[in-house]
Amino acid sequence: MKKHLNTLFVTTQGAYLAKEGETVVVKVEGEVRLQLPIHTIGGIVCFGQVSCSPYLMGFCAEKGVALSFLTEYGRFLARVHGPVSGNVLLRREQYRWADDPVRSANMARYFIIGKVANCRTVLQRALRDHSEKMEEEDLRRTVTLLGRCLERCNHESDLEVLRGIEGESAHAYFCVFDNLIVSQKDTFRFKERSRRPPLDNINCLLSFLYTLLTHDARSALESVGLDPAVGFLHRDRPGRPSLALDLIEEFRPFLADRLALSLINLRKVQGKGFKTMESGAVTMEDDTRKAVITAYQERKQEEIMHPFLEEKVTVGLLMHMQALLMARHVRGDMDGYPPFVWK
Repeated sequence: MKKHLNTLFVTTQGAYLAKEGETVVVKVEGEVRLQLPIHTIGGIVCFGQVSCSPYLMGFCAEKGVALSFLTEYGRFLARVHGPVSGNVLLRREQYRWADDPVRSANMARYFIIGKVANCRTVLQRALRDHSEKMEEEDLRRTVTLLGRCLERCNHESDLEVLRGIEGESAHAYFCVFDNLIVSQKDTFRFKERSRRPPLDNINCLLSFLYTLLTHDARSALESVGLDPAVGFLHRDRPGRPSLALDLIEEFRPFLADRLALSLINLRKVQGKGFKTMESGAVTMEDDTRKAVITAYQERKQEEIMHPFLEEKVTVGLLMHMQALLMARHVRGDMDGYPPFVWK
């Protein structure tokens, strides 16, 4: 359990939250692990088997402290809050921004900068660690191109132009992505990105990981009161979590792409764990799917220094940190939204 910004995240399974005086007490197996004054907390997010006393729930509602419940793996379940909540004001502001082309472009720029910068870092790290196994010249040329895309983003305020820059950078990145696969090339050769449906093993693996990211992003946004369906880079479409898709742009290269490459290069997934349907779509066998989910959850337990907050957080809480920062920016508490940029 950790307190970040003004939100308490409780991830210890079996924890019990209760009210003692004007404080929130977290107990594990009857032992007090944490005690915080209620006035220092703006929200509590509980993951998995975490329970709360009815008295604490009423106390939090009275004090305006939102209480969110998610599964252990980060899927949003419910949110408990009192009759007076700032969520409606936050969401109304979010909707106003989404309807404003200038505001939308400003927000989209943040997401694109995070994505392009992290794609560039993935390639730079690959060059540093495995340059002898790759087409070094092609990768260095792409790193330079992505650097130019970042510069263009910094000076562009038109949403459609920004989308064009994002598309150009994604195309360049995936053109050299096959170089990053240094093992099992016979069954995991990457030709191009295919989505609906994925047409080869690597695209199937990437799409599945992107789906896991989207679920986590949606839960993170719900837990801070933002509407996952109303985005800025991705526009409204029935059934599409557009803001969640905006948020995962920063995390695709850092979390999903790197994990996919590790699973392949370390032979933790193999070609026999995938099957091709009559339609040409590629799907995962159950054992492979379980292995990928396990690896994803293990990755989320690792710690990293948050580049903006300058404190250690688990990878699994990064999206929640970014959702909090985004909500603060939309409310007007911060001048900008600092995207997650991996260093």
